[in-house]
Amino acid sequence: MRQFAVIGLGRFGLSVARTLAEKGYQVLAIDIKESITQDVSDEVTQAVCLDATDEKALRGVGIENVDVAVIGVGTNLEASILITLNLKEIGVKEIVCKAVNKDHKKALKKIGATKVIQPEKEMGVRVANSLVSSSVIEHIELSDESSIVELIAPKQFIGKSLREVDVRAKFGVTVIAVKRRIPSVSKGEEEEIVNVSPQAEDIIKKGDILVVLGPNENIDKLKKKH
Repeated sequence: MRQFAVIGLGRFGLSVARTLAEKGYQVLAIDIKESITQDVSDEVTQAVCLDATDEKALRGVGIENVDVAVIGVGTNLEASILITLNLKEIGVKEIVCKAVNKDHKKALKKIGATKVIQPEKEMGVRVANSLVSSSVIEHIELSDESSIVELIAPKQFIGKSLREVDVRAKFGVTVIAVKRRIPSVSKGEEEEIVNVSPQAEDIIKKGDILVVLGPNENIDKLKKKH
């Protein structure tokens, strides 16, 4: 099982640490404030108070044994960069960093961060995309050019097969899954089923949610079918 370290237990870091722990993973949680590590100590494998800009201190808690380190330090840009450099020097293979702006992201990538995310920006993109189109359930931005989007099947698609609507040829996107709600006999309510490998002959029904992958400009064309 993969082992994780989460460094910097602000709102973002705590959320990551708790979620990983709830899923059963080993989590080493690190923060410079003792009160914070004490608060989370019962929820993770180990919680340690230390200054992660100190390479010796990181080595002292066996940081080299983790598979993935997540750096949740954001506002202190110097500390974020120094911690990333320390982890690279120690030999941690996968380093995921939080960035507060584009320049911070660029700097972290240059010094060897495996992945850099901007939580506020990414959440903003999701919210904005859901606001401008009532048909969009979820919008996950993969890059500046492409996304995965869940959207309610347009009326024109209802009763037709995926082959007939042929979104790949007409819109330049790929349907990677279809979500559908069906009655649950055991629970007496509806449950969601997900067809993760839809076939060309599958018929689209009213209320189906199409999960599509493709360039943003092509996805925007599909949205306009509503």
